[in-house]
Amino acid sequence: MTRLKENDVEPIATTLVGYNEDLLRMTGCSLRELAAQASGKEIDYLVNRNPLVAVIPMTCGEGIIEGFVESVASIISYLGSRTVITKISDAGGVAEAIQLGAEILFMADDDRFVAINIRTGKVSDNGEATGKGYVAGLERMCQGLNGKNVLLLGAGPVGNSAALALVRYGAQVTVFDVNISASQRLKGAIEELGYNVQVETNLESALTGHQIFVDACPAENVIQLRHISQATRIAAPGIPLGVPELEVKQLLTDRLLHDPLQIGVATMLLEVL
Repeated sequence: MTRLKENDVEPIATTLVGYNEDLLRMTGCSLRELAAQASGKEIDYLVNRNPLVAVIPMTCGEGIIEGFVESVASIISYLGSRTVITKISDAGGVAEAIQLGAEILFMADDDRFVAINIRTGKVSDNGEATGKGYVAGLERMCQGLNGKNVLLLGAGPVGNSAALALVRYGAQVTVFDVNISASQRLKGAIEELGYNVQVETNLESALTGHQIFVDACPAENVIQLRHISQATRIAAPGIPLGVPELEVKQLLTDRLLHDPLQIGVATMLLEVL
């Protein structure tokens, strides 16, 4: 997973109400509704199930990101689920969670961020869930994606998941990745499922030829002012944000979907129920 920083996650717990209001204004649906759409669940399914969810600190690799587990837990609680952060980390935290009666476990190391339903064996990976969640938000923001041209930037785990979600909504997808082999692998995987994806090798041509973007690459300032119009819509799950903060972001009020954790975590939770 992308290595977040403390300042990426620190504000999350105290800004969820405002974040949800912004999401409603942009997409017409709440965080819970968006996650339900992305995961194919009914909106009241989480409230009716109300499982105990444990968030487990993990110290392996580069270690715990300050505020990460607290932010994840705050999102889950905001969605209406009972939540606990284990006092013990790593394997001991897993044991503690099970002893507390947790049904769903959230944990992340340098390589993967997963939610696991220990009763059903269902696993949701953050990269896949984030791709689905952001495309669901983009679909609402664009009032449908069927037949619309979408440029996907980045062919990693989030990009692969986003590509599949996009074609299932009927979008005409073009993918650009600095690694052409990654783009070709994504194209092949999508074609095996009966869909089609175009590969673009010229970034500037791709950006100027599209108005709807999914930015799933980990590069800054990819989408510039010259690529923005009144019709531009951007779903940007990538960290850091791929548009210049000061000038472009101001032009994209209600047309730029971006957060460090909220959509991905919400979709993960609904997926494993």
